[in-house]
Amino acid sequence: MIAGADLYSNKEAAVQTVFSGKEYEPDEYASVNRLIAECGRSKECLSRLYTMFKGSVFAVAYGIVADYHLAEDCVAETFVRLAQVKRFSEKKGDGKGFILTIARNVALETRRRFRRDVSDVYLQNYGSADSIVENSIFINQLLKNLNDKQRQVVVMKCCADLTFKQIAKIMKSPESTVKSRYQKAMQILKEKAGE
Repeated sequence: MIAGADLYSNKEAAVQTVFSGKEYEPDEYASVNRLIAECGRSKECLSRLYTMFKGSVFAVAYGIVADYHLAEDCVAETFVRLAQVKRFSEKKGDGKGFILTIARNVALETRRRFRRDVSDVYLQNYGSADSIVENSIFINQLLKNLNDKQRQVVVMKCCADLTFKQIAKIMKSPESTVKSRYQKAMQILKEKAGE
């Protein structure tokens, strides 16, 4: 249904539901842990991480806060916190999962602060193709049928392209629970989509 994500855009553009694959090359992924370890001392490392993960961070944040501008704030706060990381082992850990865990925590804090109702999640695209707009509306209507945790799992799996193991670690849930939430969410989405 949804392959990858390119959800983050500049301030003038809207959130897009056009999913266009990976944000970075596989050889760059190998250096993510090194970049995280160095980002507190190097603006260049932080800039590379921002370029690599801004879309995934935005997708995770938007799936939780359901507000474009709050999600942008979450992206900024995520990378501020990433720059403040004191200890991160290059040899241990999953860099992408680490960044998205920070993003999820920031988004949850932001949602608590602003007490937003995520039932109004609305992904939109002001693109030139009518079918893209129709797909955006259709996806938004489908996502309203999911509960908060199901929606987060779907966004992390489909938009941020995470594995179930990574999602489980981020959500601090067993992997089997994450898989069952995803399967239940897909079942609901297929049922509501009429497929």
